[in-house]
Amino acid sequence: VERDRRCIPALDELRAAFEERLTLIEGDALSVDERAVAGAGAHVVANLPYNVGTALLLKWLSGDWPPWWRSMTLMFQKEVAERIVAQPGSDAYGRLSVATQWRSRPRIAMTINRSAFVPPPRVTSAVVHVVPAEQPEGVSPKVLEQLTQAAFGQRRKMLRSSLKQVPGALDAVAALGIDAQRRAETLSLDEWIKLSRALS
Repeated sequence: VERDRRCIPALDELRAAFEERLTLIEGDALSVDERAVAGAGAHVVANLPYNVGTALLLKWLSGDWPPWWRSMTLMFQKEVAERIVAQPGSDAYGRLSVATQWRSRPRIAMTINRSAFVPPPRVTSAVVHVVPAEQPEGVSPKVLEQLTQAAFGQRRKMLRSSLKQVPGALDAVAALGIDAQRRAETLSLDEWIKLSRALS
């Protein structure tokens, strides 16, 4: 899938060389129905545009589970890759970490120096490998998104302040024995799952 028309002639040469093995779709990856194109059990390999990389990742992580893909090997800006795999308590841990890790297993496969590109970008890149995991039962993706958006949107605030806008959230925090004076980045993935399940 390629949107940049400047790349189409070179890709056309590859398509001609590999005949039926390569299908070229000229268009926006955000609007492509990948399941219809690739079917189930596909492997996604992509050098993602940095401005839509996160949106594409979240698109492929949403919807029915298990997903249509078996693995994803994706290149991001290194800073984004670190957020995807970040653990609780780190500065990089946030909404993207939880959104990715609650139903998949991501890892950084390699970093790529800016000198590998022509022209070299201003940032270092990293390749992230993602495989689907079993989705926790009884968790609504919309509820999890609502909770993490509220909590990490005000990450400097304690949960008692950041989650008060989410109906029932503070009662669930108390029922689960989570200290409401903690901040969002201190909650483990399991605690986010339990909190989402309580509200789902």
